[in-house]
Amino acid sequence: MKNNWNILSKTLFITLLLVFSFHHGLQAQVRSGYVDLTYAAERSVNAVTYIKTEFVQKNSLWDDFFSGSFWEEFFGSAPSMYPLQAAGSGVIVSPDGYILTNNHVVEDAVKVTITLYDKREYPGTVVGTDPKSDLALIKIEETNLPYLEFANSDSVRLGEWVLAVGNPLSLHTTVTAGIISAKARQLSSYRGKNSEESYLQTDAAINPGNSGGALVNTQGKLVGINSAIASGDGYFTGYSFAIPSNIAKKVYMDLKQYGKMQKAYLGLSMIEINAEVAKEYNLSEVKGIYVADVDEKGAAMQNGLQEGDVILSIEQHPVNSFAEVLGVLNTKSPGEIVSVTYMRDGEKKTRKITLLNENGTTDVITK
Repeated sequence: MKNNWNILSKTLFITLLLVFSFHHGLQAQVRSGYVDLTYAAERSVNAVTYIKTEFVQKNSLWDDFFSGSFWEEFFGSAPSMYPLQAAGSGVIVSPDGYILTNNHVVEDAVKVTITLYDKREYPGTVVGTDPKSDLALIKIEETNLPYLEFANSDSVRLGEWVLAVGNPLSLHTTVTAGIISAKARQLSSYRGKNSEESYLQTDAAINPGNSGGALVNTQGKLVGINSAIASGDGYFTGYSFAIPSNIAKKVYMDLKQYGKMQKAYLGLSMIEINAEVAKEYNLSEVKGIYVADVDEKGAAMQNGLQEGDVILSIEQHPVNSFAEVLGVLNTKSPGEIVSVTYMRDGEKKTRKITLLNENGTTDVITK
């Protein structure tokens, strides 16, 4: 009995010592503030590509002098337009050569050339584009390529360390570090168009040429596709934006399978609730999204939502802004069923709603 007690005492002492040592080591690591980003950098640079594009641009002056039947009648054809070149970045997302980038990197390009980290060069084929999300999918004919896995961007936390990997200002394979500054950001105006996306905001330095590159976490997994720079001169001024990986993954799968994005809609008009809106509509709380109007042919009306309802969450994701609603819907497809929790006349309700496409059906929309 005494021997057993001695063995138990020693075991307990060793266990407490190990716990103390681990806790002390963890505290020391936290106090040191050291975050090792080398693994993420080394893993991601091999899967980020340099994209060179060629465009043919003309303007109204060119049209006035060189277009139309005059030149064709007397010279057989119009003079060739001057080719322009541009560059950006891309992310290999599968070992068989599928590459995600921004739509604005390849939009209207007549030639796309992909250069890998090891300097191999390939012609790129644009599989499909989605201007609304500003994403495009490119294919090169190669196998066994290094690629990045998609992380769950919903799990990204404020203050989490991230790396931006790309080719800014023609400086190939550049890595910059920062944190997640905000989630579910909506840009009021992006390249002259209203934003239909929910962005991750980061203070990792992103400049022209980074477009289409990778935003990765400390595990080297893809959390976003770098896209927008919000500054007066187009250069980094402390914050920039990336398309979350959950949305990018949905676009990738749709473009690969259908050649076109299959967007899901609720079919309603919304108002973000602030103190003023809550007072105007006699709402008890300043949270949620107010349903201002419901499309007669939309998913919301067909499934029982009404004008005056206040949507609190979609698929257990609280929604208090347009960007948060878009962040959920842009990962869904027509025909999927989502759970919507809302308030009506002071009573909380939950409904299952079958999402529809822009035509009010669940049919696949092709090119």
